[in-house]
Amino acid sequence: MKQLSLDNLRTFVSVIEQGGYAKAGEWLSRSQPAISLQIKKLEEQLDRKLFTKVGQRHLPSNDGNWLYPKAKELLEMNDAIFRSLTPAPLSGRLRLGIPNEFASTLLPGLIGEFSKRYPDVSLEVTSSLSRDLLHASRRSQFDLILALVNPDTEAGGELVLEDDMVWVGDAARPLVSDHISLVLAPDGCMYRSRVIDELKQQTRVWKITYTNADLGGLVAAIQQGLGITALARSSMPENLTILKDSRLPRLGKVNICLFNQDTQHPVVSRTLAEFIKSRLQR
Repeated sequence: MKQLSLDNLRTFVSVIEQGGYAKAGEWLSRSQPAISLQIKKLEEQLDRKLFTKVGQRHLPSNDGNWLYPKAKELLEMNDAIFRSLTPAPLSGRLRLGIPNEFASTLLPGLIGEFSKRYPDVSLEVTSSLSRDLLHASRRSQFDLILALVNPDTEAGGELVLEDDMVWVGDAARPLVSDHISLVLAPDGCMYRSRVIDELKQQTRVWKITYTNADLGGLVAAIQQGLGITALARSSMPENLTILKDSRLPRLGKVNICLFNQDTQHPVVSRTLAEFIKSRLQR
């Protein structure tokens, strides 16, 4: 049984609609000889002359005019099938809430990759303390929230990673004293609360020397020798190191959870959530 080439039919229709072989070639990103060859193959298969040359122009013959609407119908049916089976590109506005430290370490690479794959999605990102992101007065301002949660707290989110909380400092500045200088985020930060609770159970002398909500500010302070801090292992910046000193108390675990509450663009939210999970679980 003979079968028509849809590719040849598309070229045939393009020649008519674009007004010639050369313009059809530009439209389809093909050379004029390639266009001529496709038309020739179609004419040989149908045993009909589809174009007549008038001066420099190729005009459809009677058979060409007869074939044109039928070719259009076949192509439209073909394209409709693929449109029906191809997911629509993601689009919409998504409001993401993320802890400050993850905004500095996780976010840059993730957002670049996500935006390249889904350019029609507009991301509006807010970084803050997890406590503030999940507060009842602010929670509705976000479609998707990444937050730190104490393991013994029932927060209702999806657990992405049970992470270690670790002591962090500058490799060039080892601890040389029993006195601990701390560089911490403000009140309300889970790391701050955990560090203070653990140190209160120790006999070592400690003090807070610097407070800043921004991870970049904390890193700069640590590199200037102002002290050490604590973070989830997965949010560690590359220019700091995990401190393994037996004089420092263990800080336990922290849960990293996702709260997906987007009802307007649920597919977009789920897709970004999968991006975040894949990055954190590597």
